[in-house]
Amino acid sequence: MSIAIAYERSETDELGIKLTAQELGIHIVYIPFHKVSVCIDKDGYHVRSKGKNHFRIVEDISVILNRMQSKNRRLFAVNIFEAFGKHVINSSYVEFVCFSKLRTLLHFWREGIRIPTTVYVPCDTCERKTDGGKVYNHEDIADLVQREFNNGRIVVKPDAGTHGNRVKLARKREDLLMILQETEPSIINPVGVLAQEFVEKWFYDLRIVVAKKSGVTPYCYPKALARAGFKDFRTNTYLGNMVFGVDLPPYIRENAVRCGEAIGKNSETWVLAFDAMLDVGEDKTADDEYIKCELEKLVPSFNEIEKVKSEENKKKNFSSWNKRLEKAFRDYMSLEAYENVRKAIEENVERRKHSVLFHEANSCPEFWEQTRLIAGINLAIPLLECAQSIIDSG
Repeated sequence: MSIAIAYERSETDELGIKLTAQELGIHIVYIPFHKVSVCIDKDGYHVRSKGKNHFRIVEDISVILNRMQSKNRRLFAVNIFEAFGKHVINSSYVEFVCFSKLRTLLHFWREGIRIPTTVYVPCDTCERKTDGGKVYNHEDIADLVQREFNNGRIVVKPDAGTHGNRVKLARKREDLLMILQETEPSIINPVGVLAQEFVEKWFYDLRIVVAKKSGVTPYCYPKALARAGFKDFRTNTYLGNMVFGVDLPPYIRENAVRCGEAIGKNSETWVLAFDAMLDVGEDKTADDEYIKCELEKLVPSFNEIEKVKSEENKKKNFSSWNKRLEKAFRDYMSLEAYENVRKAIEENVERRKHSVLFHEANSCPEFWEQTRLIAGINLAIPLLECAQSIIDSG
């Protein structure tokens, strides 16, 4: 019985999993899941690329780490491999819930976990009639949404989007109508409109990691990745925001475990990353201008990190590139300004811990380039340990 990793293409996360497995003495094999054919018939199944039949590899493995970056491809992969009788991390149930922001929020809400006030309107902004005409629903949807938020600021987001893509803020009705006019059914927003209250989260949010091995209670890692910046109301790192490692109060860790149990309770093992915000309002632990000044001091050092991350040959010379990346992060984290901002966030998290709201779950979080080096969490370890725990329990 062995462990496999399946992915479309090898990025630094996947290379990091392979490197970590080697360091831990765990053998893993690779299953391609991009340019392959998956055939099911009366005689069984086959997984073939143009040059190879991967049937024997699949047959011999027990657990698969599902590292598809595409949500849709990841969902197809887990359903296929589970049908072949394989354990997959994460399971199809977990992937199904995490695929949708609304499904995730419903699971949180049902378990009493605090979430942002959320409104879902299941009709599209423009619908076609049987005679070929169109029905425009922008005004009606705006009325329904604004009534629930008392005309406050509203965040409209795609149900299956990632990295802050197409997440937009409406400050007034005219903004909302314009956003709705641009909202169409798509692969990341299959049907309807999803809207949330605008949370006064100051300049940061939190990425929190929780993992569960077979036969063991879930574990929330004590440090979170804080994504921070004033560039936009969205604090995703893909938008150029900086990252800081902050200690989590027990209260938030306990709630993060509850989030994991809400989504993964039907699964033997899982590894999940939760996005959380704190409703800070005006209860800040430092002046905005002071924080902006400290962030500005960090720009040159953080730009060096981005420069290393963007090197074209990083996958060919992964080991040497990884050393340069680690040095760049050490230089960044050694600066006084980094510690000043980190301390301000940590103090704010402690003070506002009871105002935490969880709003999203990620079943395939990226980790090698930031979470590992800032929060000290190498997700390859819980992924491999979860896989090994399934083998051991068998």
